[in-house]
Amino acid sequence: MPNPFPVPKGKLLLIGGHEQRDKAGPSHEQSPEFILQRFVEELPKKETIVVIPAASEEPEVSARDYIRLFQRLGIKHVEALHVQSRDEANSAQALELLNRADGVMFTGGDQLRLTTLLGGTLVLARLTERYLHEPILIAGTSAGATAMSTPMIYQGRNDAGFVKDEIHITTGLQLLRDVAVDTHFIARGRIVRMAQIIATNPGCIGLGLEEDTAALITKGNELEVVGNGIVVLLDGHDCTGNTIAEVQPGDVFSIRDLRLHLLAKGQRFHLPGFATRKPPLLEPTPEKPE
Repeated sequence: MPNPFPVPKGKLLLIGGHEQRDKAGPSHEQSPEFILQRFVEELPKKETIVVIPAASEEPEVSARDYIRLFQRLGIKHVEALHVQSRDEANSAQALELLNRADGVMFTGGDQLRLTTLLGGTLVLARLTERYLHEPILIAGTSAGATAMSTPMIYQGRNDAGFVKDEIHITTGLQLLRDVAVDTHFIARGRIVRMAQIIATNPGCIGLGLEEDTAALITKGNELEVVGNGIVVLLDGHDCTGNTIAEVQPGDVFSIRDLRLHLLAKGQRFHLPGFATRKPPLLEPTPEKPE
């Protein structure tokens, strides 16, 4: 019987938002921490990038900013895929543009708007097919990163995560399975609301991305930290004392024995997702020879 979740041949780059853009340009010596330069370096071919600004309230402006940036980084063909209706997400023109892409960039905005427009459409089906079977690179920043996972946070105050039913979850784009992604994680103090996501499904890993920080995902479960901040990983596989199913909506719940990892650039982590169900395993970054 074929595995329903094959190991993806594509890569994901999940960005926590507010990634620095002022270093973009061929004349500037890029640093390893410059996330969007890393995006370009990871492309299988450096010919065509497609920007999808569907999550943004100002899609034209958002797309234009990334088009200019990637052109400064040496990509000749950078095009916007404007999807403002589900009919457009099922159009032959959208599929033709997506088929040319070596890399795809989802901008920030509202992740619920993004999933509402793309869920169940030909664009998402083709993007998923290419991610599974071709070496395409798919990136998202802020809402564009949050939407990548299967459980997707779309509403919830930062300071009320331990109140049952305060956090709202739906199904995301499902490119990353068994992982819940949250962005602007440190600046907005979102670890408490992430804990509620894990309490409702301890089989998921919570992935919190600091601003100007990213997680590069290869093979569906191999994570590398990129950027200037930290990635927070919250693991509830061995949790105890979880009362989320016992308390009433509006009450505070408890959970114990969560594992917390704080990882800086270059650190790696095995996510227990997709075809391989490996336990989480931290790997130290090999030291570079002097």
